[in-house]
Amino acid sequence: MSLINYIKGHVSSRTPAFMVIEAGGVGYGMYISLQTYSKVSQQNEVQLFIESVFVRDDNPKFYGFADEEERDLFRKLISVSGVGGASAILMLSSMTAPEIVGAINTANVSLLKSIKGIGDKTAQRIVVDLKGKMGKHEGGISQILGNSYNKNKDEALMALVTLGFPKIAAEKALEKAIKQQGTSTENVEILIKASLKNF
Repeated sequence: MSLINYIKGHVSSRTPAFMVIEAGGVGYGMYISLQTYSKVSQQNEVQLFIESVFVRDDNPKFYGFADEEERDLFRKLISVSGVGGASAILMLSSMTAPEIVGAINTANVSLLKSIKGIGDKTAQRIVVDLKGKMGKHEGGISQILGNSYNKNKDEALMALVTLGFPKIAAEKALEKAIKQQGTSTENVEILIKASLKNF
């Protein structure tokens, strides 16, 4: 659990996967999910709830969330052995919070496995550890209005690279999502979600 509960300040930069907030003259960089991005994408002043995950003792990664409910779900996910911060944030970017909770509570292992990086054993472990412990979670991803074709495509590509995918593979996944699946580029979130299925 992070000693920092939340950060409130001006958005210095943002992509659908990473945001920098300036507060008190310091720029705080943190990874975010598509759920959080959709809620704060139009705001210049934001408040994000923080969670830190230590890869090593001296190397914490910070994750920001638009609300405490999403952070609580993130915390539950990383409590499962084999699920780190990167995997949890990818889950929250691939599916809505209600979809994740529903998959866990109904033991829908195949749906959890459809998320990049979540294998059969990990999906089963998530269900075993968290089923019946999720409670009522509202969450969800709201729709956002897109801008130009190239801007949204570039933002989607940057988000995929930030999430850890090689740029060339990410570009191919994007093109496949647009051409073969007929995915519109008017919504960055939908574009990223469709691309995540192509890795």
